[in-house]
Amino acid sequence: MAVIHESGSFIVLSAETPLVDRNDGGHIIIEPRVKISTRQDLSAKQAIELMRLTIIVGAAMEKVMNQNGVDIGRINYQDNGNWSVFKPQGAHLHYHLYGRAKSAKIQKYGQTLSMPHIEENPEYYKELKALSDEDVSEIRNEIELLLKEKRFSDESWGITN
Repeated sequence: MAVIHESGSFIVLSAETPLVDRNDGGHIIIEPRVKISTRQDLSAKQAIELMRLTIIVGAAMEKVMNQNGVDIGRINYQDNGNWSVFKPQGAHLHYHLYGRAKSAKIQKYGQTLSMPHIEENPEYYKELKALSDEDVSEIRNEIELLLKEKRFSDESWGITN
């Protein structure tokens, strides 16, 4: 997985084995630096940081992918954890950002995502393309620009050190 951005408590990654093909909108994951089981375990500061980060990353993803020829109409934000509930390590908090392209061929725009269990149907995911190196680099740069805007400042979000 390519690292797109790192914040105090979270890492933003391009999914190596995406659940949504790049041309259907792409797939980005936000993970905590330290394993957290569920959102109820987040501190108030971490919860604010995560919400801000989802907004910034979603905005960057939408802008860059549209510029790169993928007609994103919406971003889906999901906190699932279903596939790991029966594993010894259990479920862990992580957010998926799924771009939803209007011209999607596999994950049709306006319909719910369909994701067969990866261990039961690995062949479904074999041909799905991850974000390109160019996409990742441009999303990284756009995140840095957005972080400099007043609307995303610590002060605007009520975060104090």
